[in-house]
Amino acid sequence: MFYDYTKVFVKAGDGGDGCVAFRREKYVPFGGPSGGDGGRGGSIILQAGNGLRTLADFHAKKHFKAERGGHGEGNRRHGKNGDDLVLNVPLGTVVRDAATGELLADLIQDGQEAVVARSGRGGRGNARFATSTEKAPRFAEKGEPGEERWLELELKLLADVGLIGLPNAGKSTILSRVSAARPKIADYPFTTLEPCLGVVRLAEGESFLLADLPGLIEGAHAGAGLGHKFLRHIERTRLLIHVLDTAGTGGKDPLEGFCTINRELALYSPELGKRPQVIAANKMDMRESRLNLERLQAALPDREVFPVSAVTGEGLDRLMFRVAELLRELPPVEPLQVEPLLVEEDPLRVRREDGIYVVCGKAVERRVAMTDLANEEAVKRLKRYFIRAGVEDALRVAGVKPGETVRIGENLFEYRPDEKGRATVWGEEPQP
Repeated sequence: MFYDYTKVFVKAGDGGDGCVAFRREKYVPFGGPSGGDGGRGGSIILQAGNGLRTLADFHAKKHFKAERGGHGEGNRRHGKNGDDLVLNVPLGTVVRDAATGELLADLIQDGQEAVVARSGRGGRGNARFATSTEKAPRFAEKGEPGEERWLELELKLLADVGLIGLPNAGKSTILSRVSAARPKIADYPFTTLEPCLGVVRLAEGESFLLADLPGLIEGAHAGAGLGHKFLRHIERTRLLIHVLDTAGTGGKDPLEGFCTINRELALYSPELGKRPQVIAANKMDMRESRLNLERLQAALPDREVFPVSAVTGEGLDRLMFRVAELLRELPPVEPLQVEPLLVEEDPLRVRREDGIYVVCGKAVERRVAMTDLANEEAVKRLKRYFIRAGVEDALRVAGVKPGETVRIGENLFEYRPDEKGRATVWGEEPQP
């Protein structure tokens, strides 16, 4: 089975927790803090190549999780970094964020890699928080959660030339004649249900990749028939061979079929409608083809028309050598442009949602996620951070009242003013 589209869930490894420890050695009665840092988690990396041709490996298994970092230990021993998880994908895989549609990577080179979920940082041990005024901190950071997201993987074949045409025009037979590929061939429409690749070898050291693509019908740009399954694979090609049933089998006019397919290409993508084409006037071994060939040549004077017979092989050599000449003049395929990620933090925002005040901002959410909320000293440090970061001011402006619930990331807090009237967002976690 040829799989060219799938959705997968990826979760990078969380960072390891920092350690709370103190030196306990003979003759050192007041040993200082010695807790080590946690190790970083593993990232999720997609790597193109490895001989893969489809996304079948992601059909049965759709959830992937990288290793988390090791926890810190006493005597300033840091935790082990988690191993990255490398997932192999075929060349031509386009990667998007399933939630936002953001393009993350276009993997068209062998060995090309893309980090699709970044690992969490390790939490700092208590030795990192010792100061001249706080010499024995009894808290440490938790590891930062690794990124997680759903991905869309879409395979667009990397072929130099694509065979296009209406169903049963003879594309598969041509591919079997000019290459070692053996696609399914039968005398009925839609015999080819998935793309098939073949290497066309000409002179010594000269060859190109030819793709036999599923037949196209009217309305394919909107998904009719094999629709997008066909069109996504033609986007990578540099040149198209438009195969026509010149004999008009079944009463189909080859000139009308030519116009239908080019209209569908232009509707799907204006760039695809301008892609260079040569015409293979197929089935010239049949008597009805001669008259239609003259009509085609007269109606398309600006197109190169090659009379061929996929059954006998007539004219195929001339067609393939001309295709090779055109390929030498055409530029290589360009990858999709991935917008660079902005590294600046999200601004602090407060919104009201279902009766709860939600504080948003990557820096604030990360600080809460890495705080041990069961540790009183760690919570006091978090309160001081809320004041510095402007969280309290933002909540007051939003109109929060004592006793109301505030959510930051995955954590719920109860808003309580202290005895001096200053706001604080820490209290007992509200009961569900």
